Amino acid sequence: MLTPEEVLAMIASHEKWLQRKTGGARADLAGANLANFQLSRMNLQSAKLSGANLANSKMVRTDLSYADLFCANLDGSEMRDAQLMRADLRGASIRGATLAGANLKEADLRGGALISDNAAVGATQLRANLSRSDMDEADLAAANLAGTNLTDSSMVGANLTKTLLCGANLTGVNLEGGDLTGADLSGANLTGARIVGAQLQEANLSGATLDGTVMQQSDLAGAVLENVDLSKADLTGANLMGGRGQRSRSIRDIVNEHEIWIREQGRGGTRAKLAGTDMSGIDLSDVNLSGADLRDANLAGAKLRRTGLVMTNLSGANLAGADLRDCDLDGANLANADLSGARISGGSFFPVEIKDNDGLPTGRLWPANLRGAIFKKADLTQARFQEAKVDDADFSEARLLGATFIDVDLRNATIDRAKIKIRSKSLDRVS
Repeated sequence: MLTPEEVLAMIASHEKWLQRKTGGARADLAGANLANFQLSRMNLQSAKLSGANLANSKMVRTDLSYADLFCANLDGSEMRDAQLMRADLRGASIRGATLAGANLKEADLRGGALISDNAAVGATQLRANLSRSDMDEADLAAANLAGTNLTDSSMVGANLTKTLLCGANLTGVNLEGGDLTGADLSGANLTGARIVGAQLQEANLSGATLDGTVMQQSDLAGAVLENVDLSKADLTGANLMGGRGQRSRSIRDIVNEHEIWIREQGRGGTRAKLAGTDMSGIDLSDVNLSGADLRDANLAGAKLRRTGLVMTNLSGANLAGADLRDCDLDGANLANADLSGARISGGSFFPVEIKDNDGLPTGRLWPANLRGAIFKKADLTQARFQEAKVDDADFSEARLLGATFIDVDLRNATIDRAKIKIRSKSLDRVS
């Protein structure tokens, strides 16, 4: 084991090497046991520290930029305000460390592979571990933390702009007031994370887990939210401007602004654009979402009783098991939507009269589009259909007691006509 004196001598020689002075040599402390060493304010820029044991060491304001810390043990180390810019921290263990105010810009914190001298032993894959660390106000801009374990770490006010956090474990992390602008959080686990008042503009959250995540007052303008379940996150006061420019600060705010948009005929408020959004199990009963864009949205098991869905685009949406009782679906687009097992008793599927810019009738009608929709085992008791397009729609095993079909061409639909009331002006509609 190296003595403190020997280490200090190596660092002095290292500083000469950095300054290109005669007699200097790059510090090679790879694999060295430096646990509990006092190394604060030292210049270890570009030093070799791969596999070194630096557990519980003091490195306050130490310059470790460009240093090789591959698979190093930094557990419990004190690195407040340290310089770690572009440091190689792949596979490093940094559990319970203090990195408050540290500069980790462009540092590499991905997993690493530790290769044994024994050829018979394969490489050991190690994940960088920063769990339970204090990184308040740390600068991690453009750092690579893909797959890194950051469980229960404190990163209040941290700078994570354009940081790679794809697949990272951020369970229970505190990112309050953090800047994650442009960060890649795709596939990250943010269960129980606190991200209050954070900047997440243009961040990639596709496939991220937001179970119990608190994102109050955060700005997600332009964030990518594909395959993300927002229903389990607290988005109170958050700004969710989708990647295509759609504005919706929270699901409830979307509805409120959309209803203003309807009431003021487009002169105020904002049309709800929630295409592809996961809202499974959400309760939106008794609201008006007429004209909203809900293409490919996941509304499985959602409560939408008496919800206004006139001219709403629900094509490709998952409405399996949803409660749509007494809904107004006049002119709605439900092409290829899945309504299997949904409760739609009392629902209406009438055509909508098209009006011109002055609000005057044009004499044309916009029918409900149910082409390819799946109503298998759905409850359509007392539902009313008029002039709806039902080509390739599947009504097999649906409850159709009292359901009425007026001027609907059922020839290419799968339906038990004996269970329904058919009214038509022309016989070929029911043949």
